[in-house]
Amino acid sequence: MLEGTPRPTFHREIRVASVPAGHVYVRHCSPAEPDGVLRLADPRPNGAPSTSARWWPPVMLQPEWVEAHHRDFDVFHLHFGFDAQSPDQLTALVDTLRAHDKPLVYTVHDLRNPHQPRPSAHDEALNVVIPAADRLITLTHGAAATISRRWGRAATVLPHPHVVELPLLDRARPSRDRFRVGVHAKSLRPNMDVLPVVRVLADTVAGLPDAELQVNIHREVADPASPAHAPRLLSELRDLDERGRLTLVVHDYFDDEQLWDYLTSLDLSVLPYRFGTHSGWLEACHDLGTAVAAPDCGFYAQQRPCHTYGHTQDDGLDEESLHKAVLAAHAQRPAPRAAVPHRTRERADIAAAHRALYTDVLR
Repeated sequence: MLEGTPRPTFHREIRVASVPAGHVYVRHCSPAEPDGVLRLADPRPNGAPSTSARWWPPVMLQPEWVEAHHRDFDVFHLHFGFDAQSPDQLTALVDTLRAHDKPLVYTVHDLRNPHQPRPSAHDEALNVVIPAADRLITLTHGAAATISRRWGRAATVLPHPHVVELPLLDRARPSRDRFRVGVHAKSLRPNMDVLPVVRVLADTVAGLPDAELQVNIHREVADPASPAHAPRLLSELRDLDERGRLTLVVHDYFDDEQLWDYLTSLDLSVLPYRFGTHSGWLEACHDLGTAVAAPDCGFYAQQRPCHTYGHTQDDGLDEESLHKAVLAAHAQRPAPRAAVPHRTRERADIAAAHRALYTDVLR
């Protein structure tokens, strides 16, 4: 159990309007067996087909939805998905919840939004939500300390639950005689600084007798009609590929099974971030036994065991620390891997802590 967290016996159902509900993090905050916490399904956004599992943009963030459905839930729990909401819109949401005496719980996943190039918009949103929340949760003690320092609020620290489904945590990793380092540039989120990281990795891997570097990137980065189009970056990656310095793989978005196969094909996944807070990608790697090299700009090293290198938006990349992180991962194989019994207990404890917090806030 999480230290100090009782396992409550439940006497009534607690209905939670969770924003979102269908995301894997939120789903795995529920135990395998019912515990009396019912998270409402994500309302379908306008324009989404009836068969869609899409939850963004979250309909529950609209004050009109709260007005129409306040009798359907007991607690409103915000996680993420409010990127497009202005401070005035978030204030209207908070005011509507208060008008109907609905407590607000906020899990602070991101102190810096990885999808926004500058911190100001997210800071303005946090300045509304964090002071207004009746209870706060976050994932690491470092994040909790930052919340305390910036807003004078205490946050309950609960770990990130497993990302990969539990039966897959026992799946054997492929055997190979090469040490594969991977960078997945996705669609070039604003918090990524890919080329400086890849250049160092190419040099480092070239100095190891049994190593190779693979860089993956989404197809839209190569599409001139896409907002993610990055011809200069793609040109350099292709040049490195042609010179045998790396293998470049351009592809469509992975589904879950493809992503798990990809991660297990790597010995080391390098996160090329220059700002951020926490990482679900890191958790999935831990589930599958893939080592991670994470930057020191967030609290990644407090989530799970990983190799750390220096990389921040203000100071740039510490090339020597990244070089050393790769060498350490190469020398310390195999990487630590999550165990099914531990992740199972952890998930049950996280669920119990959520129910206890909901029960307390409703008193």
